[in-house]
Amino acid sequence: MCLSMSADGLHYAFWKLTLKAPGAHRPDRHPVVSQMVLGSDLRRGTGRGLAVVVLVLASALTACGDDSGGDDTAPPSPTAESPTTSEPSPGASAPDDPAAAEKEIKENWAKFFDPKVAVKDKADLLENGDDMGQVLGSFSGDERGGQVEATVGEVRFTSPTGAEVTYTLTLKGATVMPDAAGTAVEQDGTWKVSVKTLCGLVGLSGNESPGPGC
Repeated sequence: MCLSMSADGLHYAFWKLTLKAPGAHRPDRHPVVSQMVLGSDLRRGTGRGLAVVVLVLASALTACGDDSGGDDTAPPSPTAESPTTSEPSPGASAPDDPAAAEKEIKENWAKFFDPKVAVKDKADLLENGDDMGQVLGSFSGDERGGQVEATVGEVRFTSPTGAEVTYTLTLKGATVMPDAAGTAVEQDGTWKVSVKTLCGLVGLSGNESPGPGC
């Protein structure tokens, strides 16, 4: 059985494959796989208890099918944002120095998700960082959220001040979200992680509101 839900650009997917019952005459199925990304736990509107947890329980994930057999289809990769497939409009352009901008984006994303970087410094690398203190503090302060790191793989500029980013999230060195989709914005002369990206990660928990600023 495959179940996929999408809301406000977020994806929350479960893939469950049935194991072959003892003695049953049917092809082997893949182990039960659950892959999820949980975000905030914002209770009573105080921001306390906000937790960003990345959990992956997957020993193998190669296909998703039904018990009747047939061709298997590859499951979608989990993303914090919906990937954009449309090409930039004719008027869109890249920054004056795309290579330098891409280098800055990769460096700043790595710093933003670096557990060793102080929250006040991360605010400088987040769009509207001054208004995102509660969400950012809870995201970085949570023990497990503080173990999350990111590596940017690809940057695609959509305007002089905007870019689509493909990145990989790791938890304690283990890859938990490969090829995740995010966005970067140039604000006040600095390329930053977009609010949409952070709120998307936190909001993957399914809570109504990740917190002020989202």
